[in-house]
Amino acid sequence: MKIVCLGWGSLIWKPDGLPVASPWYADGPELPVEFCRVGDNGELATALCIDAAPVPVLWSWLTAPSVEEASMALKRREAIPAERHDGVGSLRVAEHTNGLVGRWARAKGIEAVIWTALPPRIDGIEGRVPRLGDALDYLASLTGDVREHARSYVEAVPPQIDTEYRRQIAARLGWAVAH
Repeated sequence: MKIVCLGWGSLIWKPDGLPVASPWYADGPELPVEFCRVGDNGELATALCIDAAPVPVLWSWLTAPSVEEASMALKRREAIPAERHDGVGSLRVAEHTNGLVGRWARAKGIEAVIWTALPPRIDGIEGRVPRLGDALDYLASLTGDVREHARSYVEAVPPQIDTEYRRQIAARLGWAVAH
């Protein structure tokens, strides 16, 4: 089965066990992604965010033989507990003929797509989307190794993930895209 994974954050530079079989290509579908999830290590990570402007995401072929195995590999990589039923999205192209991702995948000869589907999170509240001021205040409050990790994350996200929050983070904190 021809399976790909969509990415917009650390999967791209740190797949850690995700069975990628190609480079990450920059011509993925445009999805609403923003720096809106406080990660377990303190970074303000990118995540799908319904209110965000769409940006072109990246994608890579996987060697997993089934959507279920690909999804489990992504779940392990993202450290999503087995009992949690969300966190990874998937789409079998034959079953989704009208949506944006399905049309994009079909045009590329892809049979299935997976992606990380963890919700926004701030102040420990899953599903809460940080306002821009909340996101900037959170990042400005960080110190030491956590601040350095958060800065490195923002700078490592591919330049095409050009979001409003990222532009404001660069303007106010000086955290620019690393080239």
